[in-house]
Amino acid sequence: MDIILLENVEKLGFKDEVVTVKNGYGRNFLIPQGKAVMATSSAVKVLEEKLRQQAKKEEKVIADANAVAESLKSLTIKIRAKVAGGTKLFGAVTTAQFISALEKEGQEIDKSFVKIPAAKETGKYEADIRLHRMVSVTIPFEVIAE
Repeated sequence: MDIILLENVEKLGFKDEVVTVKNGYGRNFLIPQGKAVMATSSAVKVLEEKLRQQAKKEEKVIADANAVAESLKSLTIKIRAKVAGGTKLFGAVTTAQFISALEKEGQEIDKSFVKIPAAKETGKYEADIRLHRMVSVTIPFEVIAE
């Protein structure tokens, strides 16, 4: 089922974005909560016109998101974690640990737009950060023993 999001939904998408979800999730949660509407042909046309009008305003937002993306690419992020033995960690590296490492570097990112892999051993990984509907960046980070 295709729907148009009316607000940012964590791990799904941004406002004014057309996404595909399972029928039950759309009908039973998103639409009744006022977070989305059905993506009918007329609703999509209205959305396209609205996005065309907002394009000028969005240029500045996209430029700012690109600037943040460039500054994030230059960071070297190392996350310290307790090691059980060898390279295996106690637990796993969480999104909160990654966000706190970014904050130490002077970057503030909303945790709902960060996806990190299940890091259960020391080593190098990559995190995906979605800064805007059209701007996403992949940042390498390293998990090291404490």
